[in-house]
Amino acid sequence: MTLESFGQSAALTLGVELELQLVNTNDYDLAHYADDMLRLMARHQLPGSVVPEMTAGMIEISTGVCETSQQALAELSRIRDALVQCADKLNIAVVGGGTHPFQQWHQQRIYDKPRFHELSALYGYLTKQFTIFGQHVHVGCPDADTALYTLHCMSRYIPHFIALAASSPYVQGQDTAFDSARLNSVFAFPLSGRAPCVLTWDEFGAYFDKMTRTGVVKSMKDFYWDIRPKPEYGTIEVRVFDTPLTVERAAALAGLVQSLAAWFQQERPFAPVEDDYLVYGYNRFQACRFGLDAVYVDPVGGEHLPLRDHLLSTMERLQPFATACQATDALALLRKDVLDNRNDARWLRERQAKERLLGEVIRQAAQRFRGRDA
Repeated sequence: MTLESFGQSAALTLGVELELQLVNTNDYDLAHYADDMLRLMARHQLPGSVVPEMTAGMIEISTGVCETSQQALAELSRIRDALVQCADKLNIAVVGGGTHPFQQWHQQRIYDKPRFHELSALYGYLTKQFTIFGQHVHVGCPDADTALYTLHCMSRYIPHFIALAASSPYVQGQDTAFDSARLNSVFAFPLSGRAPCVLTWDEFGAYFDKMTRTGVVKSMKDFYWDIRPKPEYGTIEVRVFDTPLTVERAAALAGLVQSLAAWFQQERPFAPVEDDYLVYGYNRFQACRFGLDAVYVDPVGGEHLPLRDHLLSTMERLQPFATACQATDALALLRKDVLDNRNDARWLRERQAKERLLGEVIRQAAQRFRGRDA
């Protein structure tokens, strides 16, 4: 198989995907209701799509192509409201968050779809452990080479994305001490991590050809990279976000990605090189482990900085681009959370400290997803 051509998309358009938890309303464990939700959601006229995910307690929603993060929020809110109506009919609830705090991986069921069964046969128990929940943001690029340039510039901000979106402190009933434990499950897959540092579509095609000749890769879907090109859409796809607890936060994160892409595509502030990735894994670990309290190592100068400070200076730099993208409200929401040192992982821990019952924390998170703060 050869690499497909890079498709057409308008620069800086957005698409947002959210993987969501379906839980019962008895003990708030995961419920295998994906088929029933898909059947009921098919009766609604909605933007975007609703599709199954790896296991039957998951579902994925996505917006259509959006011009702004405000439009993405409007679409996500419509889909969220329809999901809540359907969940009420089924006596279940829908929840955000990067992990379900106490589900047991061996109790999950692979959703009945050929690709999921194929992956299960290859990866064994890893596929059931992949019952984790992420947000993906697509941003449009005018051509393939600009997409690769944007991808490698965006890679410097992977720690920022992880810390802002972190919402997976609990796994299998335990506090992991990570703000984002979800990404530890992604690391287990052999084709995870970061894309090769190539800057032209011809070079990328040569890399793809070599990988397909090994028999390890059949399509771009086989790469579980943090950011990957999506040639059929004409986008790059940022994949490191935990699913936030609210659609408002999901749209704000999309606004941040759009503002960064606008900066990169209009001013070309960096010249990406392989050495940018010397500290990539370390920065990524810091953000997963410590969230907004992480240390950020500048990939060029090597300075060690509080990630929080680098986030604030980045948001200041992005102001004119956020204004042009109509994303000032999105950045203001995220900036306030950085100043308050708050992300969804902290919210979950605070609720657990008060309730000492993870099922009750999930019940309250379900209320939060509906737009009702518990």
